Amino acid sequence: MKIQERTGAGAGRSAAPAQPSVGDRLPSPPRERKPALAALAVLLILLGALGATMLVLRVGDRVEAIQLTVDIKAGESITKDNVKVVMVNDDSGANFVPWSQRESLMKLQAKSRLYKGTVVVGEMFAGKADMEPGKATVGVSLKDGQYPAGLDAGDNVAVYRVGGKSSSGDQDDSSGSTGGDNSLLVERAVVESAPQTGGDSIASTSKAVTLTVDAADASAVAQAASAGEVAVVLIPGK
Repeated sequence: MKIQERTGAGAGRSAAPAQPSVGDRLPSPPRERKPALAALAVLLILLGALGATMLVLRVGDRVEAIQLTVDIKAGESITKDNVKVVMVNDDSGANFVPWSQRESLMKLQAKSRLYKGTVVVGEMFAGKADMEPGKATVGVSLKDGQYPAGLDAGDNVAVYRVGGKSSSGDQDDSSGSTGGDNSLLVERAVVESAPQTGGDSIASTSKAVTLTVDAADASAVAQAASAGEVAVVLIPGK
């Protein structure tokens, strides 16, 4: 009898469901991967590297251009002594004249005054321009004292008529000279040419100057020049 009771009790215990231990846990679900975001991150990194590379290449795209080492007046040309080579960015949009074309540029003239340090662009130079409408050129012969030292092509000057004789009271002015009657003939004229004088003769002290003036003033300047009564004064450029 006792043996049967034990066996029945054991059978009853084995039929009861086993309870999980406290330390056992259910397995967590696998972490969800996002391959699209990873691919986007890699693409952004590649684009950034490509952009940096292109920027370096663009900065390095430089060309040899012409830079002035002295001031150039209107009507003057460059020479091998007043220019130097300089590196500039070719993507600036400016029409820089390449250093290799400097020989051709020497045959042209500056349209206006250019200053030391200027990097030359094509629009600054041209062939000898035709006469502007309403303008005229007049030749005058100036002696020492009738022009400032260093007068040169491209300078702006005021033109005066000066008396051929002194206006002292004891001098007879019956010859018709305009002695003492100094007057402004042209407020602003441009010197087209003013060759440098040379030699030791007295004649070498005269300077043959060509002026561009308003056509309305050309007659008065020519008359004064024929009498040797013209003087020019250097004035600031426009």
